Amino acid sequence: MATQKLSESAEGVFIICATPFSDNGDLDLDSADALIEFYIEKGVSGITILGMMGEAQKLSAEESSVFLRHVSKRIDGRIPLVVGVSNPDADRLSMLAGVAMENGAGGVMIAPTTGLAGDDEVYAYFSEIMNTLGEDVPVCYQDYPYVTQSEISVGCFNRLVGDHPQLVMLKHEDWPGLNKLSAVRASGRESGLRRVAILTGNGGLYLPQELARGADGAMTGFAYPEMLVEVVRLFKQGHHDRAEDLFDAYLPLVRYEQQPNFGLAIRKETLRRRGVIRSARVREPGPVMSDIDHGELTRLISRAENNAGRLC
Repeated sequence: MATQKLSESAEGVFIICATPFSDNGDLDLDSADALIEFYIEKGVSGITILGMMGEAQKLSAEESSVFLRHVSKRIDGRIPLVVGVSNPDADRLSMLAGVAMENGAGGVMIAPTTGLAGDDEVYAYFSEIMNTLGEDVPVCYQDYPYVTQSEISVGCFNRLVGDHPQLVMLKHEDWPGLNKLSAVRASGRESGLRRVAILTGNGGLYLPQELARGADGAMTGFAYPEMLVEVVRLFKQGHHDRAEDLFDAYLPLVRYEQQPNFGLAIRKETLRRRGVIRSARVREPGPVMSDIDHGELTRLISRAENNAGRLC
């Protein structure tokens, strides 16, 4: 099976892939095929599966394995595949990472286990994990303390980069965290530390500012990936105002999709309306959109598409 390894040179948009279900809650692998082709056609640089917004916590071990193998086979090495393997059980995490790499993943994404108390615990946890995985498994550190309740300082992250060559990417979604992103980049330059890729999350809500502060792109799942791709492309070409104008056209929809504990339902419904997946089902426990929600989404989609069209 063809594979593209994750590396420090990663850039662009690594889309967080939704996990499609049928209306009865079963995995919908036909919709998964359509979703993968949709993402690639829209120009993404990589795909991340089994993350927090991929409902990984709601899948059985067998379902996770089936979905991983199916998606990897569909991608067939065309772009890198990153697999979320975060798990409070370190042995389970290592096993998931092994399964991912054996089945075509280019790397794994790991968030700290919940509630690690300070840099010493974070460093010890990740050092143990990466020593167990070995240097052949590229790792993306997911910094999302809003969910994990585990903070990492810039100094501790830099220490991990210096000590573990397989740490090749930071998924930055501390919130607020723009100054942290700037500090990672500045301290790395000043110390001559190996430069790692930084991709940002939080639904793309702060993407223009994050790119200006040194991010290489985004790792998020907004239902209009072509907007994210084009914003990153324009920004890297120096067309910052054009990039922000396009971003601003979609910003109300980006914001609407970022509602805590509700945004996945909006994202899936938008993908369904775009003809990519057959059902917007979110597995329980999960949100269900009301008639009012549907009406709001209709208006936001129409305005976003019309505003973006005026920029062409």
